[in-house]
Amino acid sequence: MRIVMNFLFSTGSLYTYSIERCFELAARAGFDGVEIMVDARWDTRQPAFLQMLMDRYTLPIVTIHSPFGNVPGWSGGQPALITQSVRLAENVGASTVVHHLPARVDYAAVSVGHRRFRLPIPGRGGEREYQRWLLEDYAQLQAETAIALCIENMPARQLLGRPFNAHRWNSVAEIQRFPTLTMDTTHLGTWGLEPVEVYALWEQRVRHIHLSNFNGREHRLPEDGSLCLDQLLARLAANDYQDAITLELQPDSARAGAKDGKIVHTLSTSLAHCRAWAATQKPAIAMSSQ
Repeated sequence: MRIVMNFLFSTGSLYTYSIERCFELAARAGFDGVEIMVDARWDTRQPAFLQMLMDRYTLPIVTIHSPFGNVPGWSGGQPALITQSVRLAENVGASTVVHHLPARVDYAAVSVGHRRFRLPIPGRGGEREYQRWLLEDYAQLQAETAIALCIENMPARQLLGRPFNAHRWNSVAEIQRFPTLTMDTTHLGTWGLEPVEVYALWEQRVRHIHLSNFNGREHRLPEDGSLCLDQLLARLAANDYQDAITLELQPDSARAGAKDGKIVHTLSTSLAHCRAWAATQKPAIAMSSQ
């Protein structure tokens, strides 16, 4: 019998909205669960409050996304943030924690008019302590918990108009040093890579997927871009993929600022595309000999 995939809604898709509103919209749109993006808001990391939301909207929290940087009340630095994310996941019954690869470089903030940019400074700094921890202590944390630690591939950045790799081990080959991965499809798109082809190489390691398309901009709706996400979902279905898939969008893709009914319609329509693609296994069968 074919496994029915679970599709989650990332609260990061509407990070300008309250966490409860994200739950409400996800429930109305028909998602199977939620991925919590931990950030500076206490609501994203208070287990009792999150449990209340799960009960109220009948949506489980399946994944915790560790914060990008330090947040009030938690110990700082990526090793501590990931460890605290694991404890949060254990408290709310989640099964995975997503976190990023370490940066290779430091950044400088540059303002041009009313716009602010972060420019990489090659040859300086980077998250060296985090790199050391991943090499020496990461496996011990995984051994101590049933939560799957899933490190995420990162996008290409631009430096003088050319793609620049700002993260350590951020290639199709190098990231395979880690046993469990989050495959982010739009991030692959920034490198000109097709997710279904990368999945054929990573499939034994992929325990979580961030699903969104790429059309020159990241985190577009799955049906809005150049990536063949229909083929990816068909391949996953053919493989009886049983782990979660999170729609992780930019707020403008999710129609942030529109009436709630418009947001729900946008999300439910996109979700229907994904479920229809997952029910079509023919493209995956065609690739099975590769």
